[in-house]
Amino acid sequence: MSSKPNNPRSIASQLVLLFTLAAALLLSCSLGVFYWMVVRHAVEEDNAVLADKVAAIRADLKQSAGLANLTNRRSGEPASYWVRILDSSGRVMTETPGMDASLPPNVFPAALRSTSTFASPKNYRAGDRLFSLVANSEHVGGQSYTIQIAQDRSADENFRRQFRLLFATVLAFGVLAAVLIAISVTRRALRPLAQMTSSVERVGPTHFSERVPPAQWPNELRPLAIAFDDMLDRLEDSFTRLSQFSADLAHELRTPLANILGEAQVGLTRQRSAEEYRETIESVAAECERLSGIVDNLLFLARAEAADRQIERAWFDARAAVETVAAYYQTIAEDRHVNLSCTGQGQVFADPLLFRRALSNVVENALRFTPNEGTINISIAQNESHTEISVRDNGPGIAPEHLPRVFDRFYRADPSRSPSGAGLGLALVKSIVDLHGGSAKIDNQIDGGTKVVLTFPAA
Repeated sequence: MSSKPNNPRSIASQLVLLFTLAAALLLSCSLGVFYWMVVRHAVEEDNAVLADKVAAIRADLKQSAGLANLTNRRSGEPASYWVRILDSSGRVMTETPGMDASLPPNVFPAALRSTSTFASPKNYRAGDRLFSLVANSEHVGGQSYTIQIAQDRSADENFRRQFRLLFATVLAFGVLAAVLIAISVTRRALRPLAQMTSSVERVGPTHFSERVPPAQWPNELRPLAIAFDDMLDRLEDSFTRLSQFSADLAHELRTPLANILGEAQVGLTRQRSAEEYRETIESVAAECERLSGIVDNLLFLARAEAADRQIERAWFDARAAVETVAAYYQTIAEDRHVNLSCTGQGQVFADPLLFRRALSNVVENALRFTPNEGTINISIAQNESHTEISVRDNGPGIAPEHLPRVFDRFYRADPSRSPSGAGLGLALVKSIVDLHGGSAKIDNQIDGGTKVVLTFPAA
């Protein structure tokens, strides 16, 4: 069975929801604490007034000459308080008129001794009215009396009910205000993302100049704007390099293909001898070898830049590897009376085959531009962090404006002086060194010539 994919919530809705919940929680806690403090204060005041009332009744009972005077004095008791006095047998001695109908004696709590502290009153509801009931015992003239007092707290209950309604209204409007504020703040905060979306939509092969000014962004989103601009810089550079590479590749492949086609067409224009056909075939084979070399180098560059490219590095004697490469080119150097020498000792941590290929390209490039009776020196230097292989010649050097691009593919500083090259040799060297996490650089020497330095990091 196929399940529906879960649609993730938008950032805006999550921010609004979280902000609203936080505001509602904070407002509820604040209003709740305030409500509890106000109600608690009102209850404590009522209890204090009720305790004073009990004390006053007990004092009046002790000072009265008889129950008749006490009864006469209490017959006009305010409606907010209800008083009843019972004798030791439970008979009603006196009470507030109409008290028996709503507050019979049996609903009151057990009477406390006169020496006891004032306890929390008992709440009792009669119809739509709320009473707080207390009862105390008192001894006067050898007789035991029970004092029952009821306090009408219906007004306080109405106040609490209205107070709760007011708080609920305030909470509802507070939550609504929090939602509106959260929506406004979220839209304002996410406005830069909408700008980035518009910028991304405008990016295309002919429009890589689009940028997002990070100075106008919040601090939290500024790294995203900088990363976006850096990405566009890399894309623009890659696209430019790819376009240039395609143009250079077409140019490099067109020349040998044109030569092959021309040789074949000339050879077919008339009947020729076997020797002439042989020369034509040899010329075509040479151009095919050149094409094959270009394709092989391009495939190597493509594989070198692949993310899953694996190399087998190991420690080996750099001097022995350098001398092997030098011995291969020694015959060519002797034919041109070029002194090819090696100096230094050390170990290098690299892929042996790739190391020799990179060094061979550098030496071959040096031989191509070193004049007769010139010198080429390959030196080795090793320290704890890396090993450097330097190839120095005394050729004409490279113009300063060409130095930054000598490692680019198909780039030749002086094509007229190297018609046989395709401009891939130093690009291969750069790719091999990059695979090892090292570096390659080339500089002109003060006394003439160039110096190429290949750096291979230690393990």
